[in-house]
Amino acid sequence: MNAQKRYEIFARLREHMPEPTTELNWSTPFELLTAVLLSAQATDVGVNKATARLYPVANTPQGILDLGLDGLKEHIKTIGLYNTKAENLMKTCQILVDQFDGEVPQTRSALEALPGVGRKTANVILNTAFGQPTIAVDTHIFRVSNRTRIAPGKNVIEVEQKLMRHVPKEFRQDAHHWLILHGRYTCVARRPRCGSCVIEDLCEYPDKVDIA
Repeated sequence: MNAQKRYEIFARLREHMPEPTTELNWSTPFELLTAVLLSAQATDVGVNKATARLYPVANTPQGILDLGLDGLKEHIKTIGLYNTKAENLMKTCQILVDQFDGEVPQTRSALEALPGVGRKTANVILNTAFGQPTIAVDTHIFRVSNRTRIAPGKNVIEVEQKLMRHVPKEFRQDAHHWLILHGRYTCVARRPRCGSCVIEDLCEYPDKVDIA
């Protein structure tokens, strides 16, 4: 795919979704970090239901610590893998209190040192909470990047590197959100909704499905 076509793809996505953002509910960097930690192998809808119960009671690292492990589990037990997630979140909160005065760090290395935080989660926090032009590659973005040929790659790191190299600078801040929402609602895994796709004529997927 050439640079002109990539530019047009992101220009259309911007026109279609001028203010893209995460579908996780949050109001502070710590709330976003918590939501993303809880979102692994869970839906945003399910996470939002859990955090709607949790945040009014505890929405700071110290608040989570005061709640205790059993108390935290009680609030998030509807989410898959909640036992492991609760343990990681408690450990993360302790580190944030001990090393960062309860604030979420703004560097990749510090974020990835937190229990349960990998590269994808760090990229989400850096981009969405702190406005850094990172691109977090999840299953949706990996699929869209390969299917459309915007940034084909054999693994998420390769796709991320190609996106960072090929996405025009003016689109880089929002590229993560455009691609994930496009993959979630249009370029879906089982059968892409090519007939209702705003970039169908630019996409290089050879097996397009002409349905709305």
